[in-house]
Amino acid sequence: MHNILVIDDDAAIRTFLRRFLEKEGFHVSEAEDGEAALRRLDSGPADLVIVDIFMPRKDGFETIREIKGRKTPCKILAISGGGSIGRLDYLDLAKIFGANAVLAKPISRDALITTVSTLAMA
Repeated sequence: MHNILVIDDDAAIRTFLRRFLEKEGFHVSEAEDGEAALRRLDSGPADLVIVDIFMPRKDGFETIREIKGRKTPCKILAISGGGSIGRLDYLDLAKIFGANAVLAKPISRDALITTVSTLAMA
């Protein structure tokens, strides 16, 4: 796994994730929301997509559903600062939509690298 697309409306979070992943040897591109991410995926595949749940224009749930609908082999890591709908945590819901793994914000460097490495080996 070499190409990672980070999707988050917060530029600081995208930069944080990109810097740590690039230090580990991954090629990282960024998108500020789901619409921009899908356009980027149209121009070239990603091996892993890291997607925030709450973003303007197209949220993480819609983005996950559309990526899965494309039947691409990329893995999906959903991230969120928390929250729930009834008894379901948003990250649990992301798994139902098709995320392969989830991480709660704030994300530690170690958790990020461990999760990405695990997905790369799967």
